Amino acid sequence: MDSFRHITPGSRDTVSEEHVHIAEYDPAWPARFEAERTLLERVVAPWLEGGVHHVGSTAVHGLAAKPVVDIMVGVRDLEEARAAIPVLAAESYCYFPYREYFHWFCKPSPQRREFHMYLIEPAHPQWHARLAFRDWLRMHPETAAEYAALKYELAARYSDDREAYTDAKVEFVERVVAQALRGDLP
Repeated sequence: MDSFRHITPGSRDTVSEEHVHIAEYDPAWPARFEAERTLLERVVAPWLEGGVHHVGSTAVHGLAAKPVVDIMVGVRDLEEARAAIPVLAAESYCYFPYREYFHWFCKPSPQRREFHMYLIEPAHPQWHARLAFRDWLRMHPETAAEYAALKYELAARYSDDREAYTDAKVEFVERVVAQALRGDLP
């Protein structure tokens, strides 16, 4: 049922993926999210709980980002939501078994990604962490600028390795999430 195999970092037996590329903020990103939210609210309605949220860098006004709109969708039960995989495939979402605590998808393909979307239970700590990270960056432009500089640096270093690029951001993201969840001042 998987639309493509698990891609192991460093493996040569992988699906060809796009290079890591950071683009300046595009004011069209929020509208692209809104159009996709309308579609997703209809398509995943039987499993939906907690809403459909624009997360990631494209959700932060003015922030440079990979030009891929990240969408987090809350579902009542992750196992039940497996039934949404073929429904989402009909809407050009490719399923990828990436982490055990969410169902991850990209659209329209791993080679040309316009959207990343994942189904996750709102009770999971990552639900709160991702919203806290987004909201902190929205409220603290100096932290967003620091994040943009890091992303440009890492994209240059890991342009052919999306996993390494993502892994190299973890320390920064965890620090900001901890700050946001504690309600610290910058």
